[in-house]
Amino acid sequence: MNILPKKLMVLGSGELGKELAIAAKRLGCFVIACDKYSNAPAMQVADESLVFDMQNESVLISHIYKQKPDLIIPEIEALAVTALQRIEQEGFKVIPNARAVTITMNRDKIRDLAANKLGIKTAKFAYVANKKEINNVINDFNFPLIVKPIMSSSGKGQTLVKNILDLEKAWDKAIKEARGKSQKIIIEEFINFDLEITLLTIKQRNNSTIFCDPIGHEQSNGDYQSSWQPAEIPIDQLNKAKAIAKKITDNLGGEGLFGVEFFIAGDEVIFSELSPRPHDTGLVTIISQELNEFELHLYAILGLPLPKKINSKISSSKVILSKKDIKSVAYIGIDKALVNSQTRVLIFGKPNAKKGRRMGVALAKGKDIQEARFNANQASNSIEIFENNNINSV
Repeated sequence: MNILPKKLMVLGSGELGKELAIAAKRLGCFVIACDKYSNAPAMQVADESLVFDMQNESVLISHIYKQKPDLIIPEIEALAVTALQRIEQEGFKVIPNARAVTITMNRDKIRDLAANKLGIKTAKFAYVANKKEINNVINDFNFPLIVKPIMSSSGKGQTLVKNILDLEKAWDKAIKEARGKSQKIIIEEFINFDLEITLLTIKQRNNSTIFCDPIGHEQSNGDYQSSWQPAEIPIDQLNKAKAIAKKITDNLGGEGLFGVEFFIAGDEVIFSELSPRPHDTGLVTIISQELNEFELHLYAILGLPLPKKINSKISSSKVILSKKDIKSVAYIGIDKALVNSQTRVLIFGKPNAKKGRRMGVALAKGKDIQEARFNANQASNSIEIFENNNINSV
């Protein structure tokens, strides 16, 4: 018997955690939103909030002991995975499981699993533990190439290196912006791809794996800027992507939604990244699908029935970025963005902004992908973020 509601502890309270919390509240669940700062987006809609350093193993474990959640749902990478491994052994349920969270938060572990153990095609890569080792591997690569931290999120620390003179700066950036204490970086072949996609893959407890329509997306400095669904790719390539996604998620185990990223280059389907949770590019599903990615994640982990096929309507998303640092944010132009009835706007509710920080997203439908993307871009460009000198003003 599946008894609801459940007590959920969401580790990470950004925009993705917020949408997950909203979906969970609609199912009657009790949500505890956790993050390192107060008034984070998910905390604004949760039943309870906790502010602490989630990379501190003892502190994280103490909060879990105190709260005794039915499900622990990581929504960010910056976590003490040793804590998750320990409490899982003691009977707590981590989504999808502690091993999957550990592997996917480290680029070396997920690439070693995909390329070396499962035989999945990836971009050529090499690890470098110090600057002196760069010269030992650089001759195996052509420029341009990508330098990344082993552990980071949203493209932080990533650099496209066009010549050997820029390698040292790229190293310094990767080390400075990495999460965790690792001094190791990854050098990766630059793939001249035709399309980059996210394939949302849903593993169920007692039923077969299902997939959403592929989502095309564009990134800048490794960070998502826009996405659209469905992405148009040949059926044989889509089937290859599905087979790869199932192979790697079967190995990781557990249940829930996984965001599996691929490069489509000619006839090749090349595995890129994987997140064991709703994906930022999947925000488009809020407008494109009857059940969005957050609802699908919850249905899977709560053991609720899901349709065998998930259809999407032509839709697009475009991020709303801050152009400067702002202590207290306010917005103008939302009315202009919503003049088009095909458009929706999500403001994440982040209390302050840094230059380039993602503060919201515009979502739009259209008769085709081009029109949907145009509508989303127009809506995003209509919105301006500025310093709010009177927080009570409308």
